[in-house]
Amino acid sequence: MAPVEIAVIGGGAAGFFGAITAAEANPQARVTLFEAAAEPLAKVRISGGGRCNVTHHCFDPAQLVQHYPRGGRALRGAFSRFQPQDTIRWFGDRHIPLKTEADGRMFPTTDDSATIVDCLIRAAQRAGVVIRNKTPVRHIEPGWRLGLKEGDWRGDAVLIATGSSPLGYRWVETLGHTLIPPVPSLFTFKVSDRRLAGLAGVSVPTAMLQLGTGKTKLQQTGPLLITHWGLSGPAVLKLSAWGARLLHDAGYQMPLMINWCPGENLETVLALLNKTKQEHPKRKLSTACPVPLPKRLWQSLLTASVTDPDQPWATVAKGDLRAIALQLTQGAYSITGKGIFKEEFVTCGGVSLKEIDFKTMASRIHPGLYFAGEVLDIDGITGGFNFQNAWTTGWLAGRAMAG
Repeated sequence: MAPVEIAVIGGGAAGFFGAITAAEANPQARVTLFEAAAEPLAKVRISGGGRCNVTHHCFDPAQLVQHYPRGGRALRGAFSRFQPQDTIRWFGDRHIPLKTEADGRMFPTTDDSATIVDCLIRAAQRAGVVIRNKTPVRHIEPGWRLGLKEGDWRGDAVLIATGSSPLGYRWVETLGHTLIPPVPSLFTFKVSDRRLAGLAGVSVPTAMLQLGTGKTKLQQTGPLLITHWGLSGPAVLKLSAWGARLLHDAGYQMPLMINWCPGENLETVLALLNKTKQEHPKRKLSTACPVPLPKRLWQSLLTASVTDPDQPWATVAKGDLRAIALQLTQGAYSITGKGIFKEEFVTCGGVSLKEIDFKTMASRIHPGLYFAGEVLDIDGITGGFNFQNAWTTGWLAGRAMAG
């Protein structure tokens, strides 16, 4: 009986994990990984600021899926078969221990993404995977035949793990699958506002952001960073993920409300301001901040609220106190565009999940065709969730292809 011939298209996290899993599960299989670039695993190498946020310290599949704006329901069963604990064990078995940071993100103890890249390449080579860099696949035909620049590949199973590559999306449609139009996810907000002018680099540990108005409201709470072009930080990135399609459809022009004092509202902050006025009547507004905000941000919000930020608290009019409270809890801003979060550029959209068997990652249209990773209509928020999707779907596809 001839050995099973498997092709993996795409040398990213999902492709490598699928290739390694298939080769280890069936040592007689002939697994070939095709990568168009000169070096594989480029996204792994630059992720997490060069440290590689491998996964997240969330071991309950029911909780884990809540970090995926799209694809969470489909991943529920998949995570019962391969989840972050399995990822930790997999790398640990190959002498790559991971560590957990305060926010749950997990990194190699070396703090160097090259550790993960080298581990994956070594594991692939040890398992007998043939890695063909600089080998773009020109076309795919069911059966299975891959058209290469020089010659063809013919075999039994093909795993498409092409990430957000336009060519990969084109194959999806050519092969009769439904493509959910890809749009950016995980990006920063361009906000041009005098209240933020000159504050680049100022951050707050927690802010509450609300996107849109009426029925389209979305909220996220978390750290916020003011930048030269607007706003960034975990709260913004999470909001951009959950609101990816909403923002895209609005041309990245949308109202944004910021509560700089999450846990407080207009009434409680107004009470706090009145208390400060009574207890510190002689102190200046600008130097006596009653809320935990960076001094420069407090002063900028004051300037937008009252005519004299240096007046004593005793002289602040009732209307001015309300204006300050509104700036702190219901500040109205306008998103005028999106920036790029280059480290972890992610798209939502891809292969329709209705057309995939999530026990095996097999196509429901073509026998012998599999999908893994970001080419699927799955995306997670920042924090290691997108890599976990790659490891899980790659592992499931690899096991299934091995036979």
